[in-house]
Amino acid sequence: MMFPPSVALPPLVAYPSLDRALTGGNHDALLFLGSAPLSQRTSFEPLKQVVARLEGIDAALAGQRATTICAHALGLPGERLILSLLDDWTPWEQDPRLVAAAAMAAVHRAIQAGARNPLLLLAPPPDPRFTRATDVAVLGALAALWEPFELRLLGSRPLRLAGLGVVAEHIDLDRLQAVELGRIVARDLCGTEPEIMAPEPFARYCEGRFTNGPVQVTVERDQGEIGRKYPLLAAVSRASLPVERHHPRVIRLEYTPEGPTERTLFFAGKGLTYDTGGADLKVDGCMAGMSRDKGGAAAVAGLLEVCAQRKPRGVRVVALLGVVRNSIGSNGFVTDEIIRARSGVRVRIGNTDAEGRLVLADLLAALREEAEHAPSPTLFSVATLTGHAAITYGPCTALVPNGRALASGIVDHLRRAADALGDPLEVSRLRPEDYAFIAGKSPAEDVISCNSLPSSRTPRGHQFPGAFLDVVSGLRAYEKRGGLPFVHVDIAGSAVAGGGWATGTPTGAPVVSFAEALGLL
Repeated sequence: MMFPPSVALPPLVAYPSLDRALTGGNHDALLFLGSAPLSQRTSFEPLKQVVARLEGIDAALAGQRATTICAHALGLPGERLILSLLDDWTPWEQDPRLVAAAAMAAVHRAIQAGARNPLLLLAPPPDPRFTRATDVAVLGALAALWEPFELRLLGSRPLRLAGLGVVAEHIDLDRLQAVELGRIVARDLCGTEPEIMAPEPFARYCEGRFTNGPVQVTVERDQGEIGRKYPLLAAVSRASLPVERHHPRVIRLEYTPEGPTERTLFFAGKGLTYDTGGADLKVDGCMAGMSRDKGGAAAVAGLLEVCAQRKPRGVRVVALLGVVRNSIGSNGFVTDEIIRARSGVRVRIGNTDAEGRLVLADLLAALREEAEHAPSPTLFSVATLTGHAAITYGPCTALVPNGRALASGIVDHLRRAADALGDPLEVSRLRPEDYAFIAGKSPAEDVISCNSLPSSRTPRGHQFPGAFLDVVSGLRAYEKRGGLPFVHVDIAGSAVAGGGWATGTPTGAPVVSFAEALGLL
């Protein structure tokens, strides 16, 4: 089996005006996006007249809910006009995700109608939060084209669109294509079922994607070395060892820019190819969708794909992905075990279903050792970690920065990019209660990994894991020697959209906002 199957995007072309697009393009549908009434969102008279007639016979086009229709329209590309309304929230609640949703709906409808080369026209709301709305629309349109990796493995499939035009006076399509290719990598790795994307295939996907490019790939396959370097990660994988295809892998991805390195970004990614919960077994149907518990490692790989495409200057990016299966078995790790982490911190296991933080802590410890000698370093852990984050913030990514990261301003950069590009995030804080919660309860251990309750039933259930990572990685101890900025990123609520973890579409979050804010484009 070859990894990965070819990934391609349709050619994109931009036009400075609708007049130029209609005379210079070979498009077969016009996708018109905006708020009702759409007839008042364009000064192009032929389009205004057609839309006004449609509004006169279809009351839905004057409504306040998202609506998408396809209508016959003489004189427009392909004689097809697809109108896609934005949900009409008050200005206080609006954000650019409304545009992405309208674009996705319009592209799906265009494909259903038989269009192969549509033209996208957006009339954005007159609000400063929508200054990047056309970028968001193009990303939404491209997101509509993703197909599951399992489907592409069945054989060569034609692109769902042969091309896509966009009316925009100023737009950088190369940047948007790079971001979308990063999201494709993230969706593939996150969304694919647990045997096709077991640890070794996950590693081979990365090798196939990055070999012969600017991102260097190293895969640790030796189980003895993994046990020595990453003892917590190895404990999580113990019950998987009787099945060779489930053996863990630690994947290092590294991008080094041409010229001097001014900043260094370090990422630890949680890649649980399947999470049964281990001895603390997931029950009552809660195991469905746990093949998506590799979304953190997937998103980090997506960011490295952006680096491969754009080759940013001045920034070096190093990632360690812990790709592991948390299986059930007689050799599995159990609650009450005390395991010494790579950093030397003694960890008492509180619940084997809180395995992701164990995987991340050893990876972060290894990255912290490098970061101590790197120029202008910042560390991140990225994971589908807690149900608490999903319940607290819904579809938004949760950031849990340490004090150094807050002071550095990087969280503000991330928040602004997320707001502008419709890749939303929320910011939590580490508090003394979080460190007190993980403190050892006996002289035998330094910390406990968690309590016995699900995170969703635990106060500060997505914040205290950030404190655990801070301590067990050795970052907290290093604070006395100067400290390092660290941001824990919980994407449990944002990694999958629509229909729940088991059946929803992987989003690729937070590739868009991070690529923008961290200067990878």
